[in-house]
Amino acid sequence: MVPRYVIDFKLTELETYKTDVLVIGSGIAGLYTALKVSEQCDVILLSKTDLMQSNTRYAQGGIAAVTAETDSPELHRQDTLIAGAGICSNEAVEVLVHEGPSCIEDLIEYGTKFDKEDGALALTKEGAHSRRRILHAQGDATGAEIVRALSERARENKRITIWENHFTYDLVTHQGECTGALVRKPDGSTIYVRANATVLATGGAGQLYRYTTNPEIATGDGLAIAYRAGAYIKDVEFIQFHPTALCYPGAPRFLISEAVRGEGAVLRNMKGERFMEKYHSLKELAPRDIVARAIVSEMESTGSTFVYLDITHESEERIKHRFPNIYKVCLRYGLDMVTDWIPVAPAAHYIMGGIKTDLYGETATKRLFACGEVSCTGVHGANRLASNSLAEALVFGRRIAERIKTMPDIGNEVPAISFSLMRQQTMSSDTIMERKLRLQKLMLTHVGLKRNEKGLTKAVRELERYVKAFRMKIDRPEEAEYLNLLTCACLVANAALLREESRGGHYREDFPKRDDLVWRKHIVQSIEDGVLEERNTNENE
Repeated sequence: MVPRYVIDFKLTELETYKTDVLVIGSGIAGLYTALKVSEQCDVILLSKTDLMQSNTRYAQGGIAAVTAETDSPELHRQDTLIAGAGICSNEAVEVLVHEGPSCIEDLIEYGTKFDKEDGALALTKEGAHSRRRILHAQGDATGAEIVRALSERARENKRITIWENHFTYDLVTHQGECTGALVRKPDGSTIYVRANATVLATGGAGQLYRYTTNPEIATGDGLAIAYRAGAYIKDVEFIQFHPTALCYPGAPRFLISEAVRGEGAVLRNMKGERFMEKYHSLKELAPRDIVARAIVSEMESTGSTFVYLDITHESEERIKHRFPNIYKVCLRYGLDMVTDWIPVAPAAHYIMGGIKTDLYGETATKRLFACGEVSCTGVHGANRLASNSLAEALVFGRRIAERIKTMPDIGNEVPAISFSLMRQQTMSSDTIMERKLRLQKLMLTHVGLKRNEKGLTKAVRELERYVKAFRMKIDRPEEAEYLNLLTCACLVANAALLREESRGGHYREDFPKRDDLVWRKHIVQSIEDGVLEERNTNENE
């Protein structure tokens, strides 16, 4: 059982800061929401490290939105629902596909420089999209360009106060409302930030796994602190493993964008044979879960730890222009995309589920909102359509701002809340790293791309043992991060064990078929209410 709070405190004795809105996280979701909220409210924006460090920064492929005359919101909707494998929210998808294009206009107004061809926005195609609708920037550095533009705007905004290198330990709740957060300052002291509304935009939980495309900061903090604060956690068994991460000695699991396949790259096994036609009619552009499992099957059948991605048919000029960053990174490790096949393997990439929200980003805990990967709006269902994530962050970030602008002031009175775990044991950084690595290996082995009852049961029992063994007093962010990862791991493993079917990013070897009759529903978890099931009523998906 995880504790309600991870540190000991007396709220009335802490230094207190008051703001209209507290935004936790500095990726596209946090920055854009802060900018929209600041049109009427004062904002404190917290970044766990520096402002430029987020999952968004590493997003290569682009952002999906209807901007071409040959495309339509209805086509975008259909593609999203098909990829989502029957459990998307129709209402949320409708919001995304219709409101996404105007959010692109916002990004451009904020200074984002998307790539163009012949004066028009350049568009590419990615897996499971029926049209070319992916906008990109600097070839394959879309996320970095968006964060650059938004962060510059945020720094110039007088109503936004940016606090870098501030770690959020927990959300504070009182009488069913979120009243702000307990925050660790760079000097190690703890403060209370009181806010009329709090927005979690903390990104994903890729560090649950040994191999991930996510940066080290993606430790599931938002999911865990929201769970402890009473929010509902939904659909977290659906983990997307990106099919093509660089797999080469000495190199990190660097993301090789799906856009490379969108531009014609093919997958080959160790024998040099193309294989995707055996698994799906869309071949290399099939939904990500299908491509990832196909790659694993080929690896298993050939006794290899990787397959090859081949784009050598393209010209040197085209490759360097379209994928300059990927080209440079590969070259750093002695791989030339122009002439070499690139060794790739799947890696944990994105969590489809998260903190359950309504269509305005609000959670079950009043005054608490969630946006971006940490949230579960219902857009992604069981398998995110490529490049929908950045669009979702924008669309629902703007909706969160609309809702927050109507909220009454919370007042200045600080409730007399205190908490003590009476834990005194401390732990070295080495021990924390050892525990984190053990957790990551357990998740990779038993709660990864392929799952079964035996492995999941073992994982759940081991994770429960890890929780019971955690008897330390938390004094540092890395200790809290480990507990957050452990909390997320428990939520993911429990949901994966319960869902006895295969759907989207959740694949059970012992239940390989999708079962709409029994499992067209959602698994929702709450620290107060336990495990709940929520029926999906979208009959036309």
